Amino acid sequence: MRPKVKWHRSFRFAYEGVKYALSTQRNMKFHFFAAFVVLLMALYFHLHKLEILFILLAVTLMIVTELINTAVEKAVDLAMPDRHPLAKIAKDVAAASVLVSAAFAAIVGMIVFYEPIDALFREAKGIEGHSFSAAMVWILLILVILTVTVVETRFSSKGNRVQPSLLSAIAFAVATFITCYVTVAFVALLAYLLAFLVMMVLYDKRSRAFPSLALGAVIGSFVSVLVYYLVHM
Repeated sequence: MRPKVKWHRSFRFAYEGVKYALSTQRNMKFHFFAAFVVLLMALYFHLHKLEILFILLAVTLMIVTELINTAVEKAVDLAMPDRHPLAKIAKDVAAASVLVSAAFAAIVGMIVFYEPIDALFREAKGIEGHSFSAAMVWILLILVILTVTVVETRFSSKGNRVQPSLLSAIAFAVATFITCYVTVAFVALLAYLLAFLVMMVLYDKRSRAFPSLALGAVIGSFVSVLVYYLVHM
């Protein structure tokens, strides 16, 4: 008969599991970072108690499903080191649970934060009162293309595999342009949602890895904000 594990040791084992997942799983690092940002936003917007409870539920569900997914993957790898259809099904189903919880968290975030962000967005746009012209749109896109080309050429000359995606940069540049032009937060949200969908369609582990797409998105957004600031300063 196996000896009983003391309760304080069981907590330590659980903590070791969380540390392992956080140190080895890239998705878990993203979930913790997203949870940190979301909780700071909840404090900034002074959300109600019920809204905070929904946010905590979504964050907890997201982290728990990622922990279960990691446990299933390691158990399947131990039991079946070679490729097997049933092993693939087990991993796919575990990953599907993470996807469902991520979709729930995204929906909760959009519902809870939409009204305070929309109010802040309308206030900021009401103060500025500026917009892009058609000529500035084309100048913006040309600058984005030139920036991505220069960065990609410089990175490739050094043999670095992380190169910015031009299409991802253009998609997020357009989304940022729309955000600067409109006065309704929902339109800006849809613009970035479409840009994110474009990035997901372009995603490919071999030819278009996520760091390349993310770098392109950062470049496109940064150049758009910089141009907007220079025009209206």
